[in-house]
Amino acid sequence: MLEIDTIRTLAADMVQKANSGHAGMPMGCAPMAFVLFTNFIKQNPKNPRWVDRDRFVLSNGHGCALQYIIFHLLGYKITMDDLKNFRQVDSITPGHPEAKHGIEGIELTTGPLGQGISSSVGIALAEAHMAATFNREGFKIIDNYTYCICGDGCLQEGISSEASSLAGHLKLGKLIVLYDDNSITIDGDTALGFTEDVLKRYEAYGWHVSKIDDGDHDLEAIKNKIEEARSIKDKPSIIKIKTTIGFGSMHQGEEKVHGSPLGDDDIKELKKKFGLDPEKKFHIPNSVYEFFHKISARGDQSEANWNKLFENYKLKYPELAAELIRRIEGRLPDNFESFFPTFTPDDPAQATRKYSETVLNNIADHLPELIGGSADLTGSNLTKWKTAKEFQADSTGLGSYDGRCIRFGVREHGMAAICNGIASYGGLIPFAATFFNFISYALGAVRLSALSRFRVLYIMTHDSIGLGEDGPTHQPVETLAGLRALPNILNFRPADGNEVSGSYLEALKHQHKPSVLILSRQGVPNLKGTDLAKVRLGAYIIVDSLAGKKLDLIIIGTGSEVSVAVEAGKLLSEKHKLLVRVVSMPCWELFEEQSQEYKESIFSKDVPVLSVDILKNDPSVEALSALGWERYAHGSVSMKTFGSSGPYKKLFTKFGFDADQVAKKALKLIEFFKDKKPDWKVCRFEE
Repeated sequence: MLEIDTIRTLAADMVQKANSGHAGMPMGCAPMAFVLFTNFIKQNPKNPRWVDRDRFVLSNGHGCALQYIIFHLLGYKITMDDLKNFRQVDSITPGHPEAKHGIEGIELTTGPLGQGISSSVGIALAEAHMAATFNREGFKIIDNYTYCICGDGCLQEGISSEASSLAGHLKLGKLIVLYDDNSITIDGDTALGFTEDVLKRYEAYGWHVSKIDDGDHDLEAIKNKIEEARSIKDKPSIIKIKTTIGFGSMHQGEEKVHGSPLGDDDIKELKKKFGLDPEKKFHIPNSVYEFFHKISARGDQSEANWNKLFENYKLKYPELAAELIRRIEGRLPDNFESFFPTFTPDDPAQATRKYSETVLNNIADHLPELIGGSADLTGSNLTKWKTAKEFQADSTGLGSYDGRCIRFGVREHGMAAICNGIASYGGLIPFAATFFNFISYALGAVRLSALSRFRVLYIMTHDSIGLGEDGPTHQPVETLAGLRALPNILNFRPADGNEVSGSYLEALKHQHKPSVLILSRQGVPNLKGTDLAKVRLGAYIIVDSLAGKKLDLIIIGTGSEVSVAVEAGKLLSEKHKLLVRVVSMPCWELFEEQSQEYKESIFSKDVPVLSVDILKNDPSVEALSALGWERYAHGSVSMKTFGSSGPYKKLFTKFGFDADQVAKKALKLIEFFKDKKPDWKVCRFEE
């Protein structure tokens, strides 16, 4: 067909002009994508964010030229110049699809293989929940499918196994995956390392499976198999479609066409083979445009019909309609901040994970879009609130799709990717919970949360050597330093109940950033001076000795170590008559957003330039790696080794996290700088 051959040659032209990219996959997948977009996907390019659109995810995102071309043909806001600027700086057509970075209609950022199909599970899960929540008899306000194209590489990555297993358990029947079985990866034929029967594996997961032997030509078979998959209501579907990578190229079926331009001579021969002018580049016949514009007009009418249905829905169910609109717009409920608890020093000491449970119980019923769960650690993460209902297929008898407690199982990476899919759907705020050490398993998806600007909450407990007896395999001494290196993410390590409340509030208020809440296993006291509202500042003073006079020392702490810093400060003030300030710093990233004036009010005094006190002598106290603290502190009480197994109080003493040892380190720091001017960037005290 001319339409399919045009897609193939455009892909070859795009990659050739960029001198970079992957033409082989778009050329091989053009038939399945053509059938999918022209016969099934419900969309409206004039309004790419229409609530009830079908969702499409290109999991093997290196083939994104395919998606860009189809979007251009359908009339999305992507021009021929955008196609010509493929993979160029500041273009809206980057080398992999990126959500919220140019083209409206790209649902997910997919680059690392396996992420797309895994997040598609989250999209389908979100659709099932939203439909169960908002649909009423005669009003299918939420009624869309999730379609995904993936390749061999996606199905080799372990994350896809985690997510697909859960999708089968949850019976997400409106998830349909087209598996591009071209038998080629970068290294060559998949026979080198991938010989399993994929369909048998997916059948064991509880999926509906089928296959097509000729995905290069048999459009009718592709159409029939998708129709069959749509008719299966209680199982997700995967259709294995045998294709030829780089179809039409002189090197079709070889790894040579996977990740390199075809070359001008090959492209000319390709166009001759398809009956196209070999001298024309980026050429689209008018008839091809006309064909796709008719498809787009059908989508325009679909939305118009839905709008009429929604107008009637608003008349019959005004409260539900208003709630749906609020949630799709991402607005938090009115008076939402009033539901966050506060604490006093008279309240009993508890672990910050326990304060987290209190916060969740206070806010969950007032925030119906909050949905999520734990990676088989619910009793440890304390993330199931009292009124929570299980998210399960009705037929299992374990719950229903209107439930908000998701049992992710022992699947950290899949869990995080699924939450990205939920966030991308709209109207929901997902959270994922596990031990902080195991966010390392999920880091690929966490990184995409940040890149995609998705509001996902990662609730991480057992945050340091303070978890105790499980020992160094579970004690995440290096993990926070890595997360702090990520752009566009908030990392909260609250000191007590007030800061836990404030951390949740700030995480929820930041609509375009993920947040990690890093919580202790061991109990911590509620400290005098902590403040829910001040968490938004990132760092603030909780103890100040004789304000207005020159300080001898500032101690910064995070999390459970803030109470140690307070005790050390008290010891230094009372025993050594030093003027000490204690700063709690629950979130570096929020502190960096503050004005320079505010930063200097926390960490420096207005003193003469030549004064030895021009910069502060301030050690940080954090039972994790010191990496990064040099931007704030001249010395650190921190972990320089892995932890150890034993009761947490003994571990804190062993590694120097008690008031006496912190005070001794502080005195050495003061002595070190007594006769010298500390250079803020390079002068640090190290024992």
